[in-house]
Amino acid sequence: MSDSQDQVPQQQSPAREGITFRAIFIGLILVAIVCIIVTWAELVNGKIQIGFLQMPPVAIGMLFFLLIVSKGMQALRQKLGLSAAELMMIYCMMLVSAMISSRGIMEKVIPLLLTPNYFANSTNRWADLFYPYIKKWMAPFDPQGPNQQLISVRFWERLRAGEHIPWGAWALPLACWGLLVLLVIFAFLCLAAILRRQWVDNEKLSFPLSQAPFELVREEAGQSILKNKLLWAGTGLAAGVFAFNGLHNFYPNIPIIRLSIALNDYLVNPPYNSLTYFPIYISFAAIGFFFLLPSDLLFSLWFFHLLARVQTVIAASYNMQIETMPMYGEPLFISYQTAGAYVVISAYLFYVSLPHLKQVARAAVGLEKADDSEELMPYRVAFWGLVFCLGGIVFWCYMAGMSPWVALLEFGVFIFITALIMARSTAEGGLLMTETSFRPVDLYRLFAPVHSLGPANMTLLAFMDTAFLRDQRGLLLTGFLDGLKISDRANVKRRSLLMVFVIGILSALLFAGFLQIWLPYTRGGNTMYSWIYFYSNQMGLWEYQGHMQSSAIRSWQGPVFFSVGLVVTALLSYMRAMFYWWPLHPLGYALCVSWSMTVFWFSCFMAWMLKGLILRYGGMRLYMKSRPWFLGMILGEFGMAVIWTLLNIFTNCPTPDFPWP
Repeated sequence: MSDSQDQVPQQQSPAREGITFRAIFIGLILVAIVCIIVTWAELVNGKIQIGFLQMPPVAIGMLFFLLIVSKGMQALRQKLGLSAAELMMIYCMMLVSAMISSRGIMEKVIPLLLTPNYFANSTNRWADLFYPYIKKWMAPFDPQGPNQQLISVRFWERLRAGEHIPWGAWALPLACWGLLVLLVIFAFLCLAAILRRQWVDNEKLSFPLSQAPFELVREEAGQSILKNKLLWAGTGLAAGVFAFNGLHNFYPNIPIIRLSIALNDYLVNPPYNSLTYFPIYISFAAIGFFFLLPSDLLFSLWFFHLLARVQTVIAASYNMQIETMPMYGEPLFISYQTAGAYVVISAYLFYVSLPHLKQVARAAVGLEKADDSEELMPYRVAFWGLVFCLGGIVFWCYMAGMSPWVALLEFGVFIFITALIMARSTAEGGLLMTETSFRPVDLYRLFAPVHSLGPANMTLLAFMDTAFLRDQRGLLLTGFLDGLKISDRANVKRRSLLMVFVIGILSALLFAGFLQIWLPYTRGGNTMYSWIYFYSNQMGLWEYQGHMQSSAIRSWQGPVFFSVGLVVTALLSYMRAMFYWWPLHPLGYALCVSWSMTVFWFSCFMAWMLKGLILRYGGMRLYMKSRPWFLGMILGEFGMAVIWTLLNIFTNCPTPDFPWP
């Protein structure tokens, strides 16, 4: 090496920033605000589902407004502005709080604890079927008492004058369920710590949902993206549409810009009338996110969704009996194909991660020293923490009356198959919404009828399916992984991010728990969002009520089409690994009838078409220049969701519909 080269200092990456008091302080304030906004928008207003997406509109909208305020304060005095690392720590706190206060936890657990008592009657016989197997510490009502006890009635029909919320009756059930929830959350934290290096460093997944918040706070050569005119043009387009649609509620003469079409209204003749819900939703935010994905994955997502619809039409045209998957409503023969796809993809992910997982296991038992000083937590803690959490979950379920092997099936499939594929769908597929099309008990159904599990197991499964399995929107594992990717981009110490997550989780559980008990007692659950208080909370009980009252015969479709899913996914994976030109991605097949693709398939198609045209006629240069426009569409749609929610809170004005139901 020459002398001149010796004199040139080597460039080093900037030092990672740790946690700051003002970031935590501001984050706690915004966590409370996020919980209020999510609870009001989703449960009281009911038209703006602002918290359950994997990049919640409330989080990105609040980050956008916080960044504008920070820039204003920075103009007054340099030190008053927040750094990119501080902004990202605050965003991570808002991210987990939005998911927890929405479908991630609270909106499923809180109403569930009183549902068996309030909705029990002589027709459904829930008191006879379920009450004997509900422990006293599991619910605020008395399982040995009558139906519709006062604590349940006032939750749905609101308190009368002079009455108070029975916090004492809620204390023990909330503490017990809170323990179970924390075990599940910490299991996800441990799993995220184990997976990060494999997915981020080894496989270099793009994590599209982490790109938008980081692009907002990133500055190059002192220039912020907020100065980009295309960003504001895209923001103005999306914001203008939702402002216009909002004005329609005040002035009906103003025409509404329709962003959804139910295609079933036009497909009324056989065999097309056999199709389940088949809509078109146009979401500017979804188009913006999908624009960041590889074209082959984009194609696979919408192609396999349409192929699933074609399968249904062909089956109906040959008079095949189209059974539906319980609790999901999609054709059973397609849902079992996706179940097979989940199993194969999970096995494949385990196989490609095996060298890394061996290193983690060896570090956990002390056979080698791993380089984990920069990880979210040491591999030893993550490995044994995951084992401890899974054991704690099984023990909790055992104390509640569930057989240990059933609990292990339920939560083993949930954590290591369902949640894993959902996380992969966001880390690689950029899906805004996570939702599956089967439950662990549907895998058991392949080998034995559900009623053979016995009434105690079925009672607990009714609770667990509703609280954790049926609705995967707001899955915290994806938030943790996105947060870890953000920490790399913003130079945040990962160990500091652990404390950020813990503070955000605990504060959100407290804030959202209080709000979602206080609001129904003061307003009445009957007047609030019907999906949460009348349907989602009862679906598990309806399902297992049927199994307790009759011995259903196993369908031939399950084993046959589960095997089809295994074979097709294995073939897709092989072709993708062996031939670079192969255009079909196995994730598209696995997600084909999920609610995520039902809602976003058309937005995915639009993004695929726009990206193809831009790359064909403008090349990579035009693609890079157009990215701020699509980022602006995300900010415009999500920002207007926050604005309309705040207006509704303070003025009770009507709000427009947003295209992510």
